[in-house]
Amino acid sequence: MDKKIVDFINEHHLLTLATTKDNVPYCCNAFYVFNEETNSLFFSSDTKTKHAQDFIANPKVAGSISLETKAVGKIQGVQLLGEIVELKNEALKKASKQYLKAYPYARLMETHLWEMQLTFAKMTHNLLGFGKKLIWEK
Repeated sequence: MDKKIVDFINEHHLLTLATTKDNVPYCCNAFYVFNEETNSLFFSSDTKTKHAQDFIANPKVAGSISLETKAVGKIQGVQLLGEIVELKNEALKKASKQYLKAYPYARLMETHLWEMQLTFAKMTHNLLGFGKKLIWEK
């Protein structure tokens, strides 16, 4: 994955996650951490939420991370595709360590961690030129 995409994802923390179930779309926001080794995002969500019920039924999801700005020359953001996997065993231990380091207050809550395994990322990066796109595919 291009370093500019990796750096952008690491500089931010809020993912807009889009799900679909029975042909009905839905989206939510979640705090995440990026795992560079696996090109995946770790986030927490209770299994009873609408979006979790959606991705349990249909693990293929989309997402976006963006820089909020009105300055056209500074527009940056990534559009993502991936698949949600429930973390278990050793993978859960590693993800928990990384997630709790980023969000220590999450220790006070019950966290249920998930992994969005990225299959595609497209970054718009206007600092590199108007409409400049960087694309990564697994």
